[in-house]
Amino acid sequence: MLRFTGTDQQQPQTRPAKLRRQDFDEIYAAFDPKEAALQASRCSQCGVPFCQVHCPLANNIPDWLMLAAEGRLEEAYAISSATNTFPEICGRICPQDRLCEGNCVIEKGFGSVTIGAVEKHITETAFDNGWVKPIAPRAATGQSIGIIGAGPAGLAAADMLRRAGHAVHVYDRHDRVGGLLVYGIPNFKLDKKVVARREALLRKGGIQFHLNTAIGSDVSFVDLRKKHDAVLIATGVYKPRDLDIPENGLGHIVPALDYLIASNRMGLGDNVPAFDSGELNAEGKKVVVIGGGDTAMDCVRTAIRQGATSVTCLYRRDRSNMPGSQREVKNAEEEGVVFSWLSAPHSFMGDKNVREVRVQQMRLASQENGARQAVIPVPNAITTIEADLVIKALGFEAEELPTLFGEPTLKLKNDGTIAIDQKTFMTNLSGVFAAGDIVRGASLVVWGIRDGRDAAQSVQQFLQQKKAAAA
Repeated sequence: MLRFTGTDQQQPQTRPAKLRRQDFDEIYAAFDPKEAALQASRCSQCGVPFCQVHCPLANNIPDWLMLAAEGRLEEAYAISSATNTFPEICGRICPQDRLCEGNCVIEKGFGSVTIGAVEKHITETAFDNGWVKPIAPRAATGQSIGIIGAGPAGLAAADMLRRAGHAVHVYDRHDRVGGLLVYGIPNFKLDKKVVARREALLRKGGIQFHLNTAIGSDVSFVDLRKKHDAVLIATGVYKPRDLDIPENGLGHIVPALDYLIASNRMGLGDNVPAFDSGELNAEGKKVVVIGGGDTAMDCVRTAIRQGATSVTCLYRRDRSNMPGSQREVKNAEEEGVVFSWLSAPHSFMGDKNVREVRVQQMRLASQENGARQAVIPVPNAITTIEADLVIKALGFEAEELPTLFGEPTLKLKNDGTIAIDQKTFMTNLSGVFAAGDIVRGASLVVWGIRDGRDAAQSVQQFLQQKKAAAA
């Protein structure tokens, strides 16, 4: 260990931008085993591992880095998977530059340890060698759980509860398992085969999936509660935030998730009429994406691959204040995306469809008391950008779940997310729990996994108490 003093940080090779613009394949090559071990050996094994402190899952990162450096990859995988249900996914899509790597103690002088890529290397080696096994409960408890939502939080909870021996049923209104892992995240960041491989393991472990099943219409929420000993709501948040500016209703101004779902469905071989008609297809178009988060980065890079003639990203703050991954921004710039910083949409112009975006230049106010700087319009500073397709990546809100579920007594917070007991994850309805984005609001996949695992522990305690009371 401690080789950071003589060995530079090295990420896996990326495919040339000219080539990766032409397809949706993952852009990072796999680490060579020797290179992965060398990069893992740069860990300083510090007394207070800030990488672990700033990981939502509190992964034992220094431990599995040391094992990887020593070539003990089976043990490294055992340590990695003990705290992370899906390390093969987090190694690909976590914004490590904002979390573990961004808080590495050697970052300032020597460049952080390449944590994400080593995690991916460990997990892929484990899959290749058959070390990743399906769930095998020791005994059945005779109790069952209904989980609403087959995204990261729901799947993480399902995995843990099945390991405890419960019958686990996962319900999802979509036709595939994975939620945003399948429909929201492009293949160049997360190949859908990776999600399908994990789904196969969950099915082999006895988890039962009920797809194309909407709670409240196909199955009533009341009946779901009667059927299972406990229910966990992990639906995520999908309702897009919108703009209140002139001509927002013009054609070819679309929400980010509609656009990404269409692209991902095309990649999966589905029939997508809105893509074929051009409404959700960037080919041959001047594209403007509004937003500065990870979803916006997914949109701009998807548009490049679809053959857009130009792609511009508008963000009202500057580069250092954007919420998305700086690594993603760098990748996007290499692929030809133009970023217009301190720019906000003022209005749209067009007849039936959008043709121009009027852009208001912004400035950042002085920072007060450590608060985030306010954004202020610059007087008389409006420019125009041509646009055939505008994609709004402004974040997500919760749908009206009590109405969707037909359960008006389900208590919500002011922002529409579900109110829970912070210690137990239980809602105001006995035996009904909630976790993930539907509780915390739109967030990272890794937080969804963490919430699902924590909620599963609370569900397990509830079921044990219920069984004891019935004995």
